[in-house]
Amino acid sequence: MPFLIILLILVGIIVIPCIKVVPQSKVYVVERLGSYYTAWHNGVHFKIPFIDRIANVVLLKEMVRDFDPQPVITKDNVTMQIDTVVYFQITDAKLYTYGVEYPISAIESLTATTLRNIIGELELDQTLTSRDIINTKMRAILDEATDPWGIKVNRVEVKNILPPRDIQDAMEKQMRAERERREKILQAEGEKKSSVLIAEGEKESAILRAEAEKESKIKRAEGEAEALLKIKTAEAEGIKLLREAKADKAVLQLKSYETLGKMADGQSTKIILPADLQNVATFGTVLQETMNDKKN
Repeated sequence: MPFLIILLILVGIIVIPCIKVVPQSKVYVVERLGSYYTAWHNGVHFKIPFIDRIANVVLLKEMVRDFDPQPVITKDNVTMQIDTVVYFQITDAKLYTYGVEYPISAIESLTATTLRNIIGELELDQTLTSRDIINTKMRAILDEATDPWGIKVNRVEVKNILPPRDIQDAMEKQMRAERERREKILQAEGEKKSSVLIAEGEKESAILRAEAEKESKIKRAEGEAEALLKIKTAEAEGIKLLREAKADKAVLQLKSYETLGKMADGQSTKIILPADLQNVATFGTVLQETMNDKKN
């Protein structure tokens, strides 16, 4: 009886650890007698004691590695520090386990050499403005190189580009000069627009003043014409009334005096009266007949 209990305890100690529960997104690589046997995915599995061995536990999630800055030299012999971020995923647990020793270190070394080759073909200005091109080329090269290792490279990002300090100072001075140049251009354009607006305002003001003066002259001329027309109309009405009233010689004589007075308004006008004022009545009579003839 004690022997049976001891046997059961020994069996439990040996068998229970051989029961493995593989979680989601992980793969267990199993070897049997030193050789690759199978890959366990999520679920419950049992390995034979002393025969099967779990060689590696592989994570299938996408992983991110931020590698340290690497010194690279551009085509125009400028040394700079560039660090990259690689996004990759293990697609084949067997190839990942047996394809290369220390896969992460291998990816880091491969990233550094690929980055040096790509940057070596670019000048400094191209390097600073061509991150998308660098990322695309590196992803394609790394994905192809890591395929035999069971690794899929999804993305590669150039995180930082750090030129030498003297180059940074020169770039800052260039950027400062460029900003000052743009500021002067904007200021000149603003002054130009302001001058144009002022000139247009003066032009419109002059046009409005001319139009106002024109309208004033037209109104003044219309007023003078209307006044003259009313004067003439009044005179015609007066003559008509005199004719209809059959004015006597005394009235005609008085009107003749008024006419002579109006004629004498001018400074250079000279009027010679007849010696016999009696002839003035005759003159008035003649004037009445003349007006009658004009009316007829």
